Parts: sequence; structure tokens; C-alpha cells
Amino acid sequence: MQLKHFLPKWLLAGVLFALPLCSQAAQQSLDNVIAIVNKDVVLQSEVDRLMHKVQADAAAQNQSLPPYHQLHRQILDRLIEDSLILQLAQRQGLRISDSQLDQTLASLAAEKGLSAADMQAKAEREGLSPAEFRETVRKEMLISEVRRNQLRQRINITDQEVKQLAKLISEQGSKGQRFHIEHILLSLPADADRTEQQRVAEKAKQLLQQLKKGADFHQMAVAESADNKALNGGDWGWMTQEEMPSLMAEAVSGAYKNQFIGPLRSGAGLHIIHVKDIQGQQAIELQEVNARHILLKTSVILSDEKAEQMLKSFLRDIQSGKATFAKLAEKYSDDTGSATKGGELGWANPEMYVPEFRDMVKKLPVGEFSQPFKTMHGWHIVQVEGRRNQANTPEALENRAYQLIYNRRFAEEAQTWIDELRDEAFIQFMDESDKQ
Repeated sequence: MQLKHFLPKWLLAGVLFALPLCSQAAQQSLDNVIAIVNKDVVLQSEVDRLMHKVQADAAAQNQSLPPYHQLHRQILDRLIEDSLILQLAQRQGLRISDSQLDQTLASLAAEKGLSAADMQAKAEREGLSPAEFRETVRKEMLISEVRRNQLRQRINITDQEVKQLAKLISEQGSKGQRFHIEHILLSLPADADRTEQQRVAEKAKQLLQQLKKGADFHQMAVAESADNKALNGGDWGWMTQEEMPSLMAEAVSGAYKNQFIGPLRSGAGLHIIHVKDIQGQQAIELQEVNARHILLKTSVILSDEKAEQMLKSFLRDIQSGKATFAKLAEKYSDDTGSATKGGELGWANPEMYVPEFRDMVKKLPVGEFSQPFKTMHGWHIVQVEGRRNQANTPEALENRAYQLIYNRRFAEEAQTWIDELRDEAFIQFMDESDKQ
């Protein structure tokens, strides 16, 4: 089993600040079907809920938004994509267990300095019942897991690529830079006819001119971008060139602060890039953990509840001295790679693990055992045996290079994957004006 994974970027923060829902009577009167997506539908209440949230977030951050019809279109697009991904999860039999959800909610609360009860109380004050709040987070988790699983299958990284990038990182040292990037994508299929190409090119040119004259990038991205970060105003945050998609990385080479770049053509369409800010990058320093674990994979025979109970029993035996961690791992662990080593995973950057495992080994005190927890691989108990800082060792540099390449490929494939998902789907809009 391979626990190593890309560096994820969760999209759950906004869930905690969802706006009050309409009353039940109002929902019933407004819950019209807006779009049919295969066997699912997008409802008016879903559009309204996300609309209210985006508007509240923009107001809190003193950011402007595009006209209602443009914002409505972006929100509808997001809900259609979410529906397609959730339907794919259903076909694949994927689900988020209550235990997995509880772990995530606890982590989210800790990140925001809240107790789980405080976070739930906040959600209730904003109109979300406990059940609605949990299901909203569960859906976001499932969407994230499906996207991660699908894109991982599309990415292939060679040892040569890793070694070349590791060498580049080593040579750059602290001389590298980080860029705060904003981005707009105007969708243009590779097989678009000449008329459509000219139309999109002219639109990109006009947008770029408006931006250079001081137009609000956030507002324009929300209104026009086909990027999956459109509702965030096209903000990609801070990145090194190694972390960017190839097209973007090449474009910002030699760029200056507040520069607009584009339009640039890719298979997805035309891109406009804004280098919002630039800063020097600190020297690379990575923390590694030495951990061991026992993994139980669930099946028709072994349920989630039974796996959790077995691991709790293992913990009692270890703590009482009745059994050793190593012997239990050798006998029971379904991670064949580490089981023969008594569950030892060796020294590794925590960011190389799947999110739940990464978070656990980051926070777990050295020497202590975790309670059973679930990841996409199954149920685990883990012990962190040590921590160390590794700066620019060959192994650390190659680990970082692998992650950077993975992140870059992930960003490049994400839009292509969702476009393919939409192309294969039956999507019918109830209002003709909602069509692109």
C-alpha cells in the first residue's frame, strides 16, 4: 500500500460560515428545479444558499461582486460540477463514515481555535441544523476525495523528473521567489471553430485591457472565469514557480509585481494571469517524522465498526504489555510494505501522506499512540517515534520535488478532468438563459 500522496488543499473553510437558510415554507416555495444533471437535479434553494454565502464572504472582505446574472451562472456551474462528482462517488461506492466525519470536524474546529461544540453552535446560529451542517461537510469531504482519487490516476511522475527538479531546487537555494497569483480562464475547446476562437480571443483582449485600466480582478474572475477558483475571485494564493502549472510557471519567469500576463493559450482555453505580489523565498527546511502504524482494510467481512473495535483492542494489549506494536503489525496489518518491519514507515515528510494520516502524525506527541482513525486506505493506529528537521538533504529535496511536480500536474489535470465529466453528462437547464 502506498500512503504517499500529494499536498492537498482543502476547500472546507467556507462550510463553517454558511449563511442562514430560508424558512422551510420559503424553501418549499422556491425549491424549483434549475437544472437536470444526469439523474440528479440542482434546486433553487441550493443556488440561493451558495449565493448568500458568496455575497456574505465578499462583504466581510470588502470585495466587489459581478452583476447578479453572472454570479448566478458561476454558482450554477459549481453546483453542477459538485453534482457530477457526487454521482461519480455514488457509482464507485465511496462514502464518508461518521467516524471519519467526526475526525474532520474536530480538526476543523482545532484549526479555528474552537471546540467542536462551539463550532456546531456557531453553525446553528447561522441557520444550519446539526444534521445539515454535518451533511454539508460530508459532501465537501467526498468531493475532495473523489477529485483526489481521479486525478491521481491521471498523473505519472518519473524518477528522472524528480531528480532534475530536486537538483534545480538545490541550486536555487534561498534565491527563489514566491508569487501571489490571480488567474482567469476563458474556456475554449481545442476543436473550437475559427469564429469561436476569434470571439474568445477578443473577449480576453477586452478583459485584459479593463484589468490594466484598474478593473477589479476579483469581480471579473467571479463573473468570467471557468477556473475552479472563480468563486474565490481567481486567487491561487502564494506559490513558487515549481508549484505552478507549467504554462503559468513559464509566464511568470522574470515577471514584476502587479504585472498582467496574457492571454495565454492552453488546451483548456485562454488564460490571464495577474502577479499580485512577489517575495523572496526562505531556505527550504522540511520536518520529517518517523512513524509506525497498523492498518486494517474494511471489507464485506470486516466492517468499519469491527475494524475500529479491533484496533482499540490492540491498543489495550500494547498499553498493558500483553502484546507489542511490532508483533501486532506483523500479524494483522494490511499494509504489507510496513507489516514485515513491525509497522515501521521510516523517516518521511508528513505532507507525503494522505490528509488524515498527515494531520495525525503532525499533531501526535512523540511516543504516544493515536486512537483508531480512518483514511481512504482503511483504519489505522499510529505512533510517532521521532521528529527531525531536514534541510536540503538529497532525500528531502527529492520528496519536495515529487510533491511539487504532483501539485503542478494536479492543477493542470483538474480542469481537463471536470470538462470531460461535463462533456459525458446529460445537463438540461430549465431556463434557456442559464446556458453558456
